[in-house]
Amino acid sequence: MSKDEKDVETLGKELRAKTMKVLGRSMAIREVDAGSCNACEVEVNSLTSSIYDIERFGLHIVASPRHADALLVTGPVTRNMEVPLLKTYEAAPSPRIVIAMGACAISGGIFKDCYACNEGVSEFLPVDVLIPGCPPRPQAIIQGIMVALEKLESRKRGASCQK
Repeated sequence: MSKDEKDVETLGKELRAKTMKVLGRSMAIREVDAGSCNACEVEVNSLTSSIYDIERFGLHIVASPRHADALLVTGPVTRNMEVPLLKTYEAAPSPRIVIAMGACAISGGIFKDCYACNEGVSEFLPVDVLIPGCPPRPQAIIQGIMVALEKLESRKRGASCQK
């Protein structure tokens, strides 16, 4: 087993434990490509491959935002994706967690100042977690999801205190 595989195993076990603590079940993520170059999507897809197999650690990529615990957004948000991104966000159940993955989603990346692109997801949605990189490594994605779980836990704790 290589050093990277051990790192993924360790991170995965931590992810599984945190997911079970916060949600009591697996975590569902809706990935939204808001106009990226697809490098981030390749990394997300690699998480589901036999090398990483993120589902064994309790993380599922889902097709509908209605089933999602978090939205993972990639890309600078092109003009054509503004409305679909907002509709996806509105369809997600509360408490909503938004993760901006990659340089483009965070700041517009190399597409910043392009006539057809915006300067990141935060222009449209309240972003909870930033995962930097171009593209981020799978380990960074896992760590970002764990940060998202911590935010989700604090929101749930805050909601239960208000009752």
